[in-house]
Amino acid sequence: MTTDSSDPAKPAGPARSPGSGADLRRPEGAVEAGQDVDPATLETAETVEPDEDDEARLPDLPDESVDGIEEGPLAVGRAAIERAVRHAPTSPGVYRMINAANDVLYVGKAKNVRKRLSSYARPTGQVMRIARMIAATCTVEIVSTGTETEALLLEANLIKQLRPRFNVQLRDDKSFPYILITGDHWAPQILKHRGAQSRPGKYFGPFASAGAVGRTITALQRAFLVRSCTDSFFESRTRPCLLYQIKRCSGPCTGEIDFPGYTALVREATDFLSGRSRAVKEDLARAMEQASDDLAFERAALYRDRLAALSAIQSQQGINPRTVEEADVFAIHQDGGYSCVEVFFFRTGQNWGNRAYFPRAEKSFTPEEVLGAFLAQFYDDKPPPKLILLSHQIDESQLLADALSIKAGHKVAVLVPRRGEKKELVAHALTNAREALGRKLADTATQSRLLQGLAAALGLPHSPRRIEVYDNSHIQGTNAVGAMIVAGPEGFLKNQYRKFNIRSESLTPGDDYAMMREVLERRFKRLLTQQAADPDKADDPEKDTAQQWPDLVIIDGGLGQLNAARGIFDTLGLTGVPLMAVAKGPDRDAGRETLFLPDRPAIRLEPRDPVLYFIQRLRDEAHRFVIGSHRKLRKKDMRETGLQEVPGIGPARKRALLHHFGTLKEIERASVADIGKVPGISAESARRIFDFFHARSA
Repeated sequence: MTTDSSDPAKPAGPARSPGSGADLRRPEGAVEAGQDVDPATLETAETVEPDEDDEARLPDLPDESVDGIEEGPLAVGRAAIERAVRHAPTSPGVYRMINAANDVLYVGKAKNVRKRLSSYARPTGQVMRIARMIAATCTVEIVSTGTETEALLLEANLIKQLRPRFNVQLRDDKSFPYILITGDHWAPQILKHRGAQSRPGKYFGPFASAGAVGRTITALQRAFLVRSCTDSFFESRTRPCLLYQIKRCSGPCTGEIDFPGYTALVREATDFLSGRSRAVKEDLARAMEQASDDLAFERAALYRDRLAALSAIQSQQGINPRTVEEADVFAIHQDGGYSCVEVFFFRTGQNWGNRAYFPRAEKSFTPEEVLGAFLAQFYDDKPPPKLILLSHQIDESQLLADALSIKAGHKVAVLVPRRGEKKELVAHALTNAREALGRKLADTATQSRLLQGLAAALGLPHSPRRIEVYDNSHIQGTNAVGAMIVAGPEGFLKNQYRKFNIRSESLTPGDDYAMMREVLERRFKRLLTQQAADPDKADDPEKDTAQQWPDLVIIDGGLGQLNAARGIFDTLGLTGVPLMAVAKGPDRDAGRETLFLPDRPAIRLEPRDPVLYFIQRLRDEAHRFVIGSHRKLRKKDMRETGLQEVPGIGPARKRALLHHFGTLKEIERASVADIGKVPGISAESARRIFDFFHARSA
């Protein structure tokens, strides 16, 4: 128990109020009370990471027709495989089936490569999927490995790299976020972390999504009052920031809590994340009771609030197993030709979130086959836990366990539980997989109806499968950038978004029409070049998405933007791509938009029409993306040019600002009041500097 002067439940001393000169107006992306909290800890509309499950989408079902699979093509494919068999080793290895266009069709592994390839050369007995693959095969490439476990790891790596058409493919894959409590500062910081774990400190994870990490960190701040600001922001503080005022930080930056008290808070947070949550809660409960006995009711209330925050974390986690310390739980459900794999992460006896995956697999794959292929790819770039629990028994589960054990440096067990709490965890994951796939199928059906309605409203020949929406952003012509977003039956396809830095030196600053012409010309010239090089790639969903032609192009703007886009299409000879411009209503009212199409009267949909709402969503998403891209470009430009562009700031004031704040980023984050405290900076100069860094985007 610490004394009142350094009580971790209550920062010692009165809360300091902001100075009278503090700017209380909030610029875009800032928090109330000016920049009184580190912007690095805030999530703005452009930088918020959506939960990964929001990005997951159902894959296109592969074509399983028998067209083109005749005795002739099958015989050609078998002959190519037979040639490979003659030189294939009888040892473990990985083989690749390749077609005439040099695309990899399939990556497989085998304990005996020659024996496995010989099975493909047999004249009968193959399922339709294998027959189609054989018919398309022209050559086979083989890589020998020392062991079968090496072959398994190489196979998973190649599948993720090459994305072969006939393999199960793990989609929407990305590294998982962790919580880091830093160890390179006397006052450790708590933050979200992705990537290499090179910074000193303690890492806790993985968490299923960025949202799960954000919610946990917010609750941990309320429970343990550990700072989340960057070290540079911490060092520049002269008064506590807003997080101290709202009881989400203990204020170590300005001595509101002493070193032993803050160290105790960090130790409690570390213990909680390490699985010793019961001991931490018992200590806080005893401290609350002691404060109540001492009639220190305000201090007791703060301990109560900290306990409530810990309970909130555990209630959000849902299931917290008693007998499972560290495990990943996988359950698969199939319906309508699609597969959903639900993954739960348990670490230190706590549930750190779950996520649904929708791997691409042909209908003929069984749940066991999909799950087995999924697991090998899933752990290709992730550390496995000590225990992996599955809903279905996969082939070569022991081989997978051995490979993951070698990779992790500790024993990994792969089990299908039959009873007890482990069985209950798998059953819960299976229920979530079933529900997630049901929701995704329902969402896809809704999206399909909206696309059909859009086609009817615009007179399109069919529902668009690929919609491209274009917008641009600049400030008086500077840092001009254009952007393209993509949507389809699965929703927004964020991995296909593109930005275009405006390059033309002859462009008049602020000429929106010229910027739109440049963006469209660059995009569609590239498509035409790629189509000329390989005509088959334009409409093949298996090819590079950047080479796919849109079924509808939407421009954010009115008749002028439409005419500019139409001029580019006419110049390039594009006649088969439908084009539309969306103009905002009077006073920029949502719901009163006008739709402009070439050679047709303008269209005004009813304000409550779902199709109009869908168009608004497309337009708003393009605007969000281009504004975010513009701001990133502008910030980079400001950091490169430094303070040279700020009017009225000479060398002496520049040195004073850098000496006071340390870096240009901290000057950018500072409030007017903080800038005004720099020696030699007047109130007018402070306002000028603040306005330079916080001018609104056009």
